[in-house]
Amino acid sequence: MAATEFTIASGPYTALITARGGALRSLRHLGRDLVVGFAADGPIPDYRGVICAPWPNRLEDGKYTYAGQDYEAPVNEPERGSALHGLATDQVWKVLAAGGSEVTLGFRVEPGPAFPSQLDLTATYALSAAGLHSTVKAVNTGKAAAPYGVCPHPYLVAGPAPLDDWALELPAGEFLEVTPDRLLPVGMRSVERHAFDFRTPRRVGPLKIDHAFTGITRDKDGQACVRVTDPAGTGVELAWGPEWPWVQVHTADKPAGPDRLGLAVEPMTCPPDAFNSGRDVVHLQPGGSHSASWTIRATG
Repeated sequence: MAATEFTIASGPYTALITARGGALRSLRHLGRDLVVGFAADGPIPDYRGVICAPWPNRLEDGKYTYAGQDYEAPVNEPERGSALHGLATDQVWKVLAAGGSEVTLGFRVEPGPAFPSQLDLTATYALSAAGLHSTVKAVNTGKAAAPYGVCPHPYLVAGPAPLDDWALELPAGEFLEVTPDRLLPVGMRSVERHAFDFRTPRRVGPLKIDHAFTGITRDKDGQACVRVTDPAGTGVELAWGPEWPWVQVHTADKPAGPDRLGLAVEPMTCPPDAFNSGRDVVHLQPGGSHSASWTIRATG
């Protein structure tokens, strides 16, 4: 049976939201795809459009210690020995509200061997003439303090040309260097005089990127923006607020099969393996909450 999903629309935009993974399945502007979509049934490829919580990216060996207690999450990336993208991506979320231009989904993370407390997640998707505005909120409804991190996982599509020909604007001054085999953190590096310097828009070319960036330039309201533009002049941008100090960018390279179909742009509250490093982890006390928003809109 197909999972519950909803079509929302506003002005030139339409979107499909699915309860699977709390995910954005499709987003179009005047009929043009702004994200890489996926089928109504079956597994979601490449974590497209899902909400990654209660941690984003990789957790080394699926293990961490919090408040003196050891926790171990299932390793769902066996080739790299990591617990990837949290505990909610392969779950069916509950539909909390649905209207013509807005959908809200919810999922409860239960306490257990992988996580210390009960956590209630909600993801709201709202379309307007200004694009798709989304918010994810977490509330610690359990009895113990808990670590928290989150990211959305859309793959942006600039237009009909191959990704190599798109121009990328990425306003980040630093990136997290990772090991080549497991993509686990090594240390921070400046983008100055590096191939990852896209502070001035330029063509991506054959460059492979799967890294977390920070040192992000923002406007007076604390907003940051990643933009990709097709040679034909169409494009798409993802903007996010100060709640997200990091952004993961991935050129969606694969060893086999269709690859580089879109550019993953994932605002993150913390970097990879943050439950072990402690860097930028949100600490939710019982009753505590955290909310963060982002917007995807067409350009050109």
